[in-house]
Amino acid sequence: MDESTPPAADDVHALLERDEHGELALAVDRLRAATPEERKEAIRSLRAAVEADSAPGADSTVEAGSAVDLQGMAALEPFLDDDERAVRLTTAKLFVAVAEADPDAVAPAVESLAARLADEDEFYYVRARSAEALGYVALEHPEAVATPELLADLRVGLEFDEPEVAEKLAKTLAFVALGDPGRLRHQTGRLAEHLDDGGVLVRYHLTTALVAVGAVHPGSLADASEALVARLDDSNPYVRGRAAEALGLLAEEDDRDTENPGEDGDEDGGADVPAIPVTELADLADSDESFVADRARFAMDQHSLEDAPDQSTGGELPGTIDSVRRSTEAAVDELTSPDADGECPHCGLELPEQGPPMCPRCGAPR
Repeated sequence: MDESTPPAADDVHALLERDEHGELALAVDRLRAATPEERKEAIRSLRAAVEADSAPGADSTVEAGSAVDLQGMAALEPFLDDDERAVRLTTAKLFVAVAEADPDAVAPAVESLAARLADEDEFYYVRARSAEALGYVALEHPEAVATPELLADLRVGLEFDEPEVAEKLAKTLAFVALGDPGRLRHQTGRLAEHLDDGGVLVRYHLTTALVAVGAVHPGSLADASEALVARLDDSNPYVRGRAAEALGLLAEEDDRDTENPGEDGDEDGGADVPAIPVTELADLADSDESFVADRARFAMDQHSLEDAPDQSTGGELPGTIDSVRRSTEAAVDELTSPDADGECPHCGLELPEQGPPMCPRCGAPR
């Protein structure tokens, strides 16, 4: 290849696959001098390769995300700060794809991704994708993501950011909680302030974060208890289910207070826990939606309420980190799929059967 000629997307991909990082560094340098469209196309090609490696049914001998490894991501990190917005967005999407498949490869880029997220002048989709990549890293490396500064950016952004960004911020907070529940144990009251957010994904991810925290530190949910009770009447079954699950976890703290009536509670809590809404939980336990019913039964059983129905959880008890991890992906897939009427799951706009890949009202992917 002529060193004066920018490499094609296939050339960069081939160098990554052959693990020829010396040549890759030169190729990336030339790619940075290419046109914006060439840069974007090369990075888009890499993302497609990562997704192909990670797809269900992919060659089992190929490690998921192996199209771009640790050194490859380091070489591509400068494109997060590219002059062209489209290149930065394409690069952020690549980092999401790699982080989902191989968080280790993206962990060294946390600082660059956090800088994109913190830049208030950045295109909001770049900020959203940067937050999403940070979330996948947080599942395996919470200590790298859960710095006081970054947690503050995530939490404050819930109130002020575009809805699409807030969804990713909430998702990242949920993943931080799943990676290390202790990181958010003193933030539950502040997270609960956003449980009435207009975005269903924000509400779902935040209730999931609270369940993850409560699975290890149940007393810390006391500050969020009133907001959780209010979510039992949420319009979405997955939010209702998570709220019931979190209220079930509060039972452990109630039991501790009963056994030690002279104590003010553990270091997590201190707030008064409202009366458990027996009628509401009983109604949810009779729901035809198993996600809700199982978690309402769990809550009733944990609180030893009279007439608590027998649990029917398919062999997996709610209220554990493992169960939350296993159930979240399917819940989000359901939440982000257009409903039977073809409505956008984010803003409710009716979408034509054959239309653009993004909602014309809110810009969310279909």
